[in-house]
Amino acid sequence: MKAAELYEKDFYLWAQHNADLLFAGEFAKADIQHIAEEIRDIGSRERRELLSRLRVLIAHLLKWQTQPEHQCVCWRVTILSQRHEIAALLDDMPSLHRMLEDALPTAYRRAVEMAAAETGFARTRFPKQCPFSLKKVVDTRFWPK
Repeated sequence: MKAAELYEKDFYLWAQHNADLLFAGEFAKADIQHIAEEIRDIGSRERRELLSRLRVLIAHLLKWQTQPEHQCVCWRVTILSQRHEIAALLDDMPSLHRMLEDALPTAYRRAVEMAAAETGFARTRFPKQCPFSLKKVVDTRFWPK
């Protein structure tokens, strides 16, 4: 069976087979088209994961700020965990840092939706623009008041 045919039938086997072909230097037999698509998809997944973590982090910072009476260990753990995971992703892929700065306004709007849903507050209770710089958002020493 050709490498390209495996792609539709058994992705895991396809990946292993193509890795073997590439390691053996048999590039002409490898499914280059699908390999290229998968590499691009990996980058997109990493970007989506980073943005998802940013949204969750900002939503929790907003809850932390707007509901000091409900601050709890689980919120603190979520905030710290998201910060550490974001830092690890950026350590592995520093080129995503610029993208993260550009994505802050969109991530903030979505985080407001999450925070509003979780707190029961109207979206208008939260600032229109992110009140935290990206530097503060990812800083493990920053806790909004």
